Amino acid sequence: MKDAALRMALVYPSPYHVAMSSLGFLQIHRLANARPGTSAERAVLPDPEDLELHQQSRTVLRTLERGRPVEDHHVIAISHAYELELSGVAQVLQLSGIPSLAADRDPAHHPLVLLGGPITFSNPLPSAPFADVLILGEAEEALGQLLDRLEESPEAARGDRAARTRLLQDIAALPGFYVPSLHGEQLPKIAQAPDELLPAHSVLRTPHTELHDMVLIEPERGCHRGCTFCVMRRSTNGGMRLVEPATVDRLVPDDATRVGLVGAAVSDHPGIKTILRRLIVERGLSVGISSLRADRLDDEFVGLLAQGGYRSMTVALDATSTRLRDAIEKNLKDGAVERAAELSKAHGMKHLKLYVILGLPGETDEDREELAQFALKLRKTLPVVLGISPFVPKFHTPLADSPFMGEKEAERALERLRRALRGRVEVRGPGPREAYIEYRLAQGGHAHAQAAIQAAAQGGSLTAWKRALSDLPERARPQNFYTELIPPPTQRRRWADKATLRVL
Repeated sequence: MKDAALRMALVYPSPYHVAMSSLGFLQIHRLANARPGTSAERAVLPDPEDLELHQQSRTVLRTLERGRPVEDHHVIAISHAYELELSGVAQVLQLSGIPSLAADRDPAHHPLVLLGGPITFSNPLPSAPFADVLILGEAEEALGQLLDRLEESPEAARGDRAARTRLLQDIAALPGFYVPSLHGEQLPKIAQAPDELLPAHSVLRTPHTELHDMVLIEPERGCHRGCTFCVMRRSTNGGMRLVEPATVDRLVPDDATRVGLVGAAVSDHPGIKTILRRLIVERGLSVGISSLRADRLDDEFVGLLAQGGYRSMTVALDATSTRLRDAIEKNLKDGAVERAAELSKAHGMKHLKLYVILGLPGETDEDREELAQFALKLRKTLPVVLGISPFVPKFHTPLADSPFMGEKEAERALERLRRALRGRVEVRGPGPREAYIEYRLAQGGHAHAQAAIQAAAQGGSLTAWKRALSDLPERARPQNFYTELIPPPTQRRRWADKATLRVL
């Protein structure tokens, strides 16, 4: 590790094996350390069995590279991925020995706390009181803009109140920066990184991760589709940006054995089979893909996956019926999934896993019955696993203001599915209580940060979360929620465009 004028602790609020499987976390670590004026060291939330010992012994959180106390850095940068990780945000700050809330910290003595990550594509409001600054959306360019300023004046990160104030006022006017003390609960627009800073790729590999010993590369960013429940739909990031197959190949080190292709719509890349042929057939590597659409699969594609190490096929069905898939603009027909099952069997795969959302707006028992019958039909081809998650409405999607089905209704619907499929199709997924907590945080505001502190103090269990949230409103609404944070469905936009053309 180099010494530099600006020291940044890059912190992940989950344990090591999760942190080192996050391509965004690894991308920021790589970009920060590529700058001569910044050194970035990693720190993670201790494993559950070690966390209590840290708390009881008042052992401070230290970096992995040099064992430095996190609090000793100019900047603490937290990568926050999903809602229930919020208690981990509170815990890593407490373990660092600084006040959890920005309002309780002193810029003259405490580091600047920066927060970013996938959560910012949806609703960062519950996270905001922990941070002095948040980067919303794609952080590559915005991080560089912030580090330019801090490398020139490290005292603005810690040591000089007036310099910190000027810094916050300056960056609050830039795209993609959210300064809670200045913006309040009005969310600015999400940042988009320029193409020249893509693709994200990892340079660190470790056996102790979810994706062990895997080189992670992003062959595309964003999604050109318009699924109304998804924060990565095209209205959020302007569509899908592609990386040339030759660039993907070049970024895989010669000593690599496994490659993970990460992105919202990897199988939609027009050169995906070219990428797979090069990595699997020519270089003999194992390959995993983070997202597969059933209607993009053909015999060659599935054969390449099997040659690259796939032993099961996973695709997103998303809705319980064809009618609902059309309603949410998934536009996936049963025949494509049936064909994916047949191809998977033909290439020796052991089972088909389908991701399904339960409780989408307008869903009925008839839709759920259609799912059960479809799963039983697929089972005649090969074993089926259903990964079912109750629907959680997210900001920046057309369904942001939709209702949550409720814990009791979710449990009733799940039990009915389990009974219909028992002994024939396995049903997995988060329980209704976990989905309810996620929903409350996905629809939360600044007040939910205090609930996270309370839940963390009580161990971070779902029961602790439910108790901490009990006195808060079910939903918070930023000032610009209805005007800017609910984009129209793509279908409706197409109809509007056609109507405009007829008028013209």
